[in-house]
Amino acid sequence: MANKPLVGAPLAWMTVALSMATFMQVLDSTIANVAIPTIAGNLGASNSQGTWVITSFGVANAISIPITGWLAKRIGEVKLFLWSTVLFALASWLCGMSNSLEMLIFFRVLQGVVAGPLIPLSQSLLLNNYPPAKRSTALALWSMTVIVAPICGPILGGYISDNYHWGWIFFINVPIGLAVVFLTLRTLKGRETATQIRPIDSVGLVLLVLGIGALQVMLDRGKELDWFNSTEIIVLAVVAVVAEVRAVVRPVAVIRTMRMKCRDVPRSRIASRRRSVRRCSRGSMRCRRMSSCAIRSASFRRINVRE
Repeated sequence: MANKPLVGAPLAWMTVALSMATFMQVLDSTIANVAIPTIAGNLGASNSQGTWVITSFGVANAISIPITGWLAKRIGEVKLFLWSTVLFALASWLCGMSNSLEMLIFFRVLQGVVAGPLIPLSQSLLLNNYPPAKRSTALALWSMTVIVAPICGPILGGYISDNYHWGWIFFINVPIGLAVVFLTLRTLKGRETATQIRPIDSVGLVLLVLGIGALQVMLDRGKELDWFNSTEIIVLAVVAVVAEVRAVVRPVAVIRTMRMKCRDVPRSRIASRRRSVRRCSRGSMRCRRMSSCAIRSASFRRINVRE
C-alpha cells in the first residue's frame, strides 16, 4: 500500500535532508580537484599519481550507479539511502585520516561505491513522498543543489587546502552526513518501500563493471596520455566497447534462445493445450448460462410464493 504524501514541517525537513545528501555527494566529486597538488606533495607523490584520487572516485561511482535499482528493490529505498549516507560519512573520515596515497585511493574507491545510490535515491524518495501537484517544485529545489555544489566544490577545496590541512576537505562531509541521517530517520521512518527478491545477471554485471570502469579510466586519463596516441588508452577503449556491446547484446541472445526452445515444443502438445483451453472456456460459458438460468428461476419462485 502506498504511503500518503508528507505535508507541513516533515515535508520541508525531508526536502532539506535529501538536498543535503545530493549536495554532499556532488561537492565531494569536485572539492578534491584543486587540492591534488597539496595532497600529492603532502603524501610524497607526483601530481600524475595524485590524479588517481579523482579517477578512483569517479570509476567506483560510475560502477555503483547502475545497480542502485536492484539494491533498492532488494533492501528498500529508505534503508539503502541511510546505509549509503552512513558509509559515505565513514569513508570520508577515513579519507581524511589517510597517511599514504595508496590508503587514500582505497578509501576513495569505497567512498565512490557507497556514493552511487545517493543521487538516484534522493530523487526517487523526493518524488514518492511529495504531493503530485508539488513534484515539479520539488525537482526544482533538488536541481538547485546539483547546480550549486560543483561551484562551491573548487572554492572550498582551494580555501581549505591553503589555510588548513587537506583532510578537512573530506571531514566536512561527516557533520553533513550525520545531519542527513538524523533528519531522514525523523521524517521517513515507517515509509519504507516494498522489497522484492529478484535474480541478478552476474555475467552481465561483470561485463557492465568492466566496460564502465575501462571507459571512465579512459576518459579521465585520456588528456594526460595524449588520447589515442597512447597504447593504454587504445586498450581501454577496446575493452570498454567490447564489454558494453556484449552486455547489451547478451539479453537479446537469451530471449532468442528462449524463443527457439519454445519452437522445439511438439505441435501435438500445443494442439492439446489449445483444445483444453477451448473446452475450459466453453465449460465456463455453459456454467455461466446455467447459473443465470438458475438465478432467474429462483427469483420467479420467490415471486410466486409471495403472491
